[in-house]
Amino acid sequence: MSAQVQEFGFGMPWESSYGYSQATQVGDTVYVSGQLSHDRHGTFVGAGDFELQVRTTLENMDLVLSHFGAGRSQIVETTVLVRNLRENFDTAARLHAEYFGKHRPASTVMGIADLALPDQLVEIGALVRLDVKPQ
Repeated sequence: MSAQVQEFGFGMPWESSYGYSQATQVGDTVYVSGQLSHDRHGTFVGAGDFELQVRTTLENMDLVLSHFGAGRSQIVETTVLVRNLRENFDTAARLHAEYFGKHRPASTVMGIADLALPDQLVEIGALVRLDVKPQ
């Protein structure tokens, strides 16, 4: 028996131009694409403000989770891409820990030279297991 696949998107123009989904569910696993700092209209939020970008990115992560009926405690892994990592690491770490509270998913943080949008400083992807009991 093959697993059923469900895709989710915000309806942003870059989803079709790049050819991807914000998240794809296969069985009990949701693969969340790198989220970034934008509002519901696709307008970038927080140019020059790393903390605001992280907070808005995580709010978008919550919207993806909500679509699948999942919670933060069901995230089992994150991938965090950060421009200017040395300058932004402490803020990234603080906000990641704040977002998850007592829950501690596996996480990889990478410093990178550039991201898709000129003012983008952070992108966060996740792996979610729906069969994990929410806390």
